[in-house]
Amino acid sequence: METSADSSAFVFARNFFKNPRMLGSVIPSSRFLIHQLLRDVDWNHARVIVELGPGVGTISREVLRQMRPDATLLAFEINDDFVRHLNENFADPRLRVQHRSGAEVNDALRELGLGKADYVIAGIPFSIMSDEDRTAVLRNCHEALAEGGVMLVYQFSNKVRADLENLFGRVRRMFEPRNVLPAHVFKCEKE
Repeated sequence: METSADSSAFVFARNFFKNPRMLGSVIPSSRFLIHQLLRDVDWNHARVIVELGPGVGTISREVLRQMRPDATLLAFEINDDFVRHLNENFADPRLRVQHRSGAEVNDALRELGLGKADYVIAGIPFSIMSDEDRTAVLRNCHEALAEGGVMLVYQFSNKVRADLENLFGRVRRMFEPRNVLPAHVFKCEKE
């Protein structure tokens, strides 16, 4: 069963008004941001993709549309409403929703026998996380990536860039002004 755009927008907006700092925007990511974020993904190679903070699945839907039939999208979400929405509205067996923190990515990959991730996509609000939590999530994601794997991060603030550069070295930054709010996109490759 595929979710309607109206239903997704309602769930997203309701959660924005409950806790605006956790989402940062009253509407989900735009098609412009999704294109900017996913434009360099090697869909033929990607077998394991991790998504942190899928929300209502706006980006997840595009990932599922483009990824291989034998690939897995492992989505980490801590918001109860979003977990319920994803489980009720996405019937694709390639999507594995995890109701837990992205800091547990290595445990989940091991438990599911998936090996290392080819890509990690993260839109969680790193700028409002404690230093300890942000560091734990980023380090675990770095460890979860295969050699040559890529972490793609989108944020409304540039704050996480220094953390990404400390962990990955060189980080490519792009900017998408056509999103509400305008967003920074960071591409980080594990060498």
